[in-house]
Amino acid sequence: MFDFVSFIPRAVMQGIPLLFGSTGETMTEKSGNLNLGIPGIMYVGAISGVIGAFFYEQSAAAVNGLLAVLIPLACSMVGSLLMGLIYCFLTVTLRANQNVTGLALTTFGVGLMKVIMSKLNAVVYLVSTKDYYHWPFAAEKNSLQLLGVLFFLAIIVALLSSWVLFRTRVGLQLRAVGENPATADAVGINVTRYKYVATCIGSGIAGL
Repeated sequence: MFDFVSFIPRAVMQGIPLLFGSTGETMTEKSGNLNLGIPGIMYVGAISGVIGAFFYEQSAAAVNGLLAVLIPLACSMVGSLLMGLIYCFLTVTLRANQNVTGLALTTFGVGLMKVIMSKLNAVVYLVSTKDYYHWPFAAEKNSLQLLGVLFFLAIIVALLSSWVLFRTRVGLQLRAVGENPATADAVGINVTRYKYVATCIGSGIAGL
């Protein structure tokens, strides 16, 4: 018999990476960039987080719960931001084809992840963040403890991104850049800057 009780928490946890990726790509597409490299950027973000967590756990005498969460997240953001910057440089500055560039980044990200994990596989040992960090407002055996930090972060990021895109002047100008860059440029909006910033921020979100 199908067990809904165990299915729903698993579905929620497995849907969180998709929420990060779709939120990041939505931010990118609103600037007029179709980034097919999001899967590769997510791989690079993941492996960057693994590397950050690995070196922190190896160097720390006593693991701090907050740092055990923040350091991998920061490393994920940095790695994915660099991938977004590469995409922008190739497509916005050098006018390379967006589809080809995105697929190349996906291939690169997957290959890089496999190479690095093959080197770290024998020595890496990472524990779940819930082993380090517990929500102060939830009981020890409460289901909230099983969701982890990224569940709440994904919800906050998605809601904040929606608010920025549809309730702020910056979001209005960003959508104008994506829908009609020539008109946006004519009214004084820096199209290149908006494309760079939106794509890099979107890549950073996806990399989480």
